[in-house]
Amino acid sequence: MSYIKGYRCTICGEFFETKDNLLTCPHCGEKGILDVEYDYEALKKVLTKKYFENNKDYSMWRYAPMMGIPTDHIDEMLRIGWTPLIKSHNLADELGLKNLYIKDDGLNPSGSSKDRASGVAVLKAIESGAKVIACSSTGNAASSCACHAAHMGLPAVIFVPKRAPIGKLTQISLYGATLVVVDGDYKAAFKLSKEAIARHHWYNRNAAINPFMVEGKKTVSLEIAEQLNFKPTDWVVVSVGDGCTVGGVYKGFYELHKIGLIDRIPRILGVQSTGCEPFVVASKNHEPLKECEENTIADSIAVGIPRNPTKALRAIENSKGAWISVPDEKIIEAMALLGRKEGVFGEPAGVASLAGLIRALEEGIISKDESVTIIVTGNGLKDPNNAQKAIVKPELMEPNIEKLDIYLKGKGVI
Repeated sequence: MSYIKGYRCTICGEFFETKDNLLTCPHCGEKGILDVEYDYEALKKVLTKKYFENNKDYSMWRYAPMMGIPTDHIDEMLRIGWTPLIKSHNLADELGLKNLYIKDDGLNPSGSSKDRASGVAVLKAIESGAKVIACSSTGNAASSCACHAAHMGLPAVIFVPKRAPIGKLTQISLYGATLVVVDGDYKAAFKLSKEAIARHHWYNRNAAINPFMVEGKKTVSLEIAEQLNFKPTDWVVVSVGDGCTVGGVYKGFYELHKIGLIDRIPRILGVQSTGCEPFVVASKNHEPLKECEENTIADSIAVGIPRNPTKALRAIENSKGAWISVPDEKIIEAMALLGRKEGVFGEPAGVASLAGLIRALEEGIISKDESVTIIVTGNGLKDPNNAQKAIVKPELMEPNIEKLDIYLKGKGVI
């Protein structure tokens, strides 16, 4: 049973019925991104705590009634979601926090939180009868789309900017997708994908266009809430690029609150790199978003023109949250800190959340007596070149026990 009521434009507010089969608002054009709306009163009767207690499907598909997806092929899909929510001890002590949780979304099938949206995209593509699925991406959405399309036997065409990391390019090719490396930035890759999708009538997985992508992305919030017995932390921290992920994080908590499973919506801290911070600049200067340079190692959030600004801005404003930016060197430090203290290996964009939390604590945006969840959106193996910047390279050791002991003493091991 579908609980979708219809779609509402985030710009003009007009409501459309599901039969209209739209991706964006016909009046507002491409900027008129749609929100999927549900019959929350009906969902209240279905999605009770008892429902979740009795549901043994520990993946994001346990939330199918509030995802607006066809369920015919769910059993054939890879297991996406229900990633660990780690209670931090070492890192929490380091930061002086009483309650800190780490949502390690890098443990999804392709290694990032983008699997949540791509799983939905592939199911919707199959439902629509599409012969090909396509998207543009800085890397993670691309590799995740290729991954899930491969598993379901659906051809994929993937567009990435030339700066995409080798780890993600390797994944895309290995999954058998047609890879188009565009000689330009993300804006150029998005533009070319948009033209190709329109010309060849492919299924559009681009999260900034397709409203159903947020329905997958929001499941990270549904999991965080359920894993905390529907008592989420005071703050949830997430890195921001296009704005789709943070929009999904807010929507998940908003809908849980609408159906009465949580009694408040956590405040959301949106984190960007100082090398690419359009949301932070707009917030600081109280002005509309302006295009900015994409000058950061955190490729997954290197988006100079965010394509989903309304949902992102609404997420921070409505949750009474905040925007913050951190330099790349602090992201690299956070990568090493997270690995050393908690054994979690995150890519730069994923660990930007921790760097943002540290700065927010320093600036008094978040206090040390508040509880916090950071979302690590991608695995560190996605970007091995930048991971090298976060470590001390090992020395080559002669096979000599005396010299080994000298080395170990220098490291404080013996």
